[in-house]
Amino acid sequence: MSKKPTQAAAEQLLRLLVPAGKATPSPPVGPALGSRGVKSMDFCKQFNDRTKHIAPETPIPTVITIKPDRTFTFITKTPPTTYLLKKAAGIEKGASKAGTEIVGKVSLKHVYEIAKIKQADESLQGVALDKICKSVIGVAKSAGIEVVP
Repeated sequence: MSKKPTQAAAEQLLRLLVPAGKATPSPPVGPALGSRGVKSMDFCKQFNDRTKHIAPETPIPTVITIKPDRTFTFITKTPPTTYLLKKAAGIEKGASKAGTEIVGKVSLKHVYEIAKIKQADESLQGVALDKICKSVIGVAKSAGIEVVP
């Protein structure tokens, strides 16, 4: 007696960080999709069209669901919190020693604006804005970014 795989079990999830409007069939997109039998050019066109309103080069976390018939769907999320914090602080990279060195500063207004952006993520639907703000402050601390009033 053979077991038939369920539809959900046969689907593959692929998580990629792709620059907004800049998806190309080159790595990481091409090899990741090609090895699963999906035409990377189809994904690139759809992704670039969906992210054309976002500033170019902004990293967009993307979850691609690949179905057994090699078709796919994907959802895009908001940019990573560290990216948004570094942009607000005007720095290239975070602290090498978290908690001991301060490499930049952001205001509480920046934290609030970042929390509002992050609230759009599906995983944070229904989470209170003050809780998201606390999370953003925690990420800032670990990146060596000081939050000032």
